Amino acid sequence: MLFRRRKPDGFFERVRTYLWPRRSFSRSLLYFSKRILRLKATPHAVAAGVAAGVFASFFPLGSHFIIAFVISWLIAGNLVAAALGTAVGNPLTFPLLWGASWEVGKLILHERLPVHGPPAHLGDMLHNLSFAQLWGPILKPMMIGAVPLGLIFGLLFYGVTRWGMTAFREQRRKRLAEKAGKAGRAGQAGREVPAE
Repeated sequence: MLFRRRKPDGFFERVRTYLWPRRSFSRSLLYFSKRILRLKATPHAVAAGVAAGVFASFFPLGSHFIIAFVISWLIAGNLVAAALGTAVGNPLTFPLLWGASWEVGKLILHERLPVHGPPAHLGDMLHNLSFAQLWGPILKPMMIGAVPLGLIFGLLFYGVTRWGMTAFREQRRKRLAEKAGKAGRAGQAGREVPAE
């Protein structure tokens, strides 16, 4: 590799960089947005892929890529954009996404937890990883609550991405036309023979 580090990052440094970028969050966001804008697909395909990835990020079971790819394929989205869209769900946002999904699911199911918070046996359920015990009080509300939240945010990201793709391509087309016009004028000026 051409630009490899002399001393590779250790495990803890890679985990820290994954959780907290080296430069800043705005630079990482700019990087992801440029990657999405430069994809070679129609604005609908890219926006649908991003929307599928955002929708999949709300689900708690960890199969985000599979869900995003299936939904993206069903709505004629771009699979690379779907993979990039799943970046909305990351270790920093998962507590917010899953907590919101759980609360919305409880509202939809009309289930309320005791006033004191989660049930006392939640730690035992998580320790034993009993899916049957986790399904009713935790996973079922999260799965049901993820659908409306995923749809709302997926549609929001679809609109923003499609608008951004259209504006980016229009600006790019104008820049290329302007450069071609300048090159054409320069070529014409070079071909003109001065009169004697």
